[in-house]
Amino acid sequence: MLQTVRSRRGMVVAPHHQAAQAGLRVLEEGGNAIEAMVAAASTIAVAYPHMNALGGDNFWLIHTPDQDVIGIDACGGAAAKADIAFYRTQGFNAIPSRGPLAALTVGGAVSGWQEALRVSTDDWGGSLPLSRLLEDAAFLARDGIAVTKTQAVNTAAKMQEMQASPGFAETYLDKGKPPRESALFRQPRLAETLATLGQRGLDDFYRGTLAHAVAADLERAGTPLRLTDLERHRALRVAPLSAEIAGHKVYNMPPPTQGLASLILLGIFARLGVREAEGFEFIHGLVEATKQAFRVRDGHVTDPAYMDVDPQSYLRDDVLDVMTAEIDPVHALPWPEASSKGDTVWLGAIDSEGRAVSFIQSIYWEFGSGVVLDETGITWQNRGVSFSLDDTHHNALRPHRRPFHTIQPALAQLSDGRVMPYGTMGGEGQPQTQAMLFSRHVLFGQELQQSVTAPRWLLGRTWGAEATNLRIENRFDPAAIDALRAAGHDVEETDPFDEVMGHAGALVRHPDGLLEGAADPRSDGSVAAF
Repeated sequence: MLQTVRSRRGMVVAPHHQAAQAGLRVLEEGGNAIEAMVAAASTIAVAYPHMNALGGDNFWLIHTPDQDVIGIDACGGAAAKADIAFYRTQGFNAIPSRGPLAALTVGGAVSGWQEALRVSTDDWGGSLPLSRLLEDAAFLARDGIAVTKTQAVNTAAKMQEMQASPGFAETYLDKGKPPRESALFRQPRLAETLATLGQRGLDDFYRGTLAHAVAADLERAGTPLRLTDLERHRALRVAPLSAEIAGHKVYNMPPPTQGLASLILLGIFARLGVREAEGFEFIHGLVEATKQAFRVRDGHVTDPAYMDVDPQSYLRDDVLDVMTAEIDPVHALPWPEASSKGDTVWLGAIDSEGRAVSFIQSIYWEFGSGVVLDETGITWQNRGVSFSLDDTHHNALRPHRRPFHTIQPALAQLSDGRVMPYGTMGGEGQPQTQAMLFSRHVLFGQELQQSVTAPRWLLGRTWGAEATNLRIENRFDPAAIDALRAAGHDVEETDPFDEVMGHAGALVRHPDGLLEGAADPRSDGSVAAF
């Protein structure tokens, strides 16, 4: 069994060990948690290319001791050309899930790195050169990585639906076939792009020479995105949502993410009076709280510019009390209702000054749109497929509108002074896994690694799957699983460490400076510490 990693100077956790090591090297050289995260984030885009890329989005929660938590929203909006008529006149009733017409939103990831580094420079005195922060990523893209099992499996599973996407076969297939696990995988065009960013600065991605190359690639591939869409994009610095959970303050991202659902879920569960983890009451309580949270999310969460409700209002005590009262302690609410897919990476970092980052980066589904840009080697997201072509829908497609996001990092300031950045990938599983980690470690006292390793479940979709039932790892007590079925849950048992449950991680900093970290055995990740 994996053990909780402990150290005192700095720590990084990522779902691929080379990303964690890239971040640690920055900390060892005197860099701060944000600089370490940029190094890790760029590296994970190379090492886990089926899950995230420079053509995706990211979100940040940044903790500085004795200061307000900062949120960064690096979500790209829809192209100016992308409206409902654009798709309807081409005969579509829904946005295609793969290919050029699925690549309709700006990739905001690089702007997120840029805005976070402004915080690093202006507030933390960060001074490491950008070229140094992107060094590991550029080297691995040029020299090559060993293909992970998850990349090999997902390439084989998804290649038929993406072979027609421009650049996919040339980039991800080996002579027309999926790469084998451990095979050498090089991305020389992406290496050049990373080197260019290191030399010219991150703004070049949106408003420089590189932006012109990216825009030309996007137009040549047949997407609706143009240079003007890149030029108008900026990452946003935002106030996170927060909630008091059993005396602890928990933060998550506001819309367009589903961070609200994560906080509602925990707020309801804390009111249920569950006394211990792992049994029927624990699982049933969290699953039923998830359903209440998803009802709010699916009815209201979209680009905040289009919302007519205040998301923080759903975190008031009286509102959470009403939702809690709707939960039957022994019977399951009928399900499913609306749901979403997703594919993502979560990373965390803490430096020697106690500054912490919770970070998440995504291209939505595995391999995103499947489009790989010809000159720059960038894989582009398909986040825009979450838009509706129904003009009356609360998430209807509009030019420049930002799409609904399943991804959202979490961070908690605990009542005893500990700080805990935590999170996971996995579409609809993200709020659920976050709640499992927090409740197991904070509410029920499990060791940090135990809380990540422990069996999990998933209500709803992830990884492009269509299933919406309650999938649960078969390591739970059979009596608890039987009780769930008897309560009316549509239960499907899965493998003991099923990747469908996502790749989670967590870090904790104690008031005396002790750091603890946990990585998910379902991933290729690790905790890197010194």
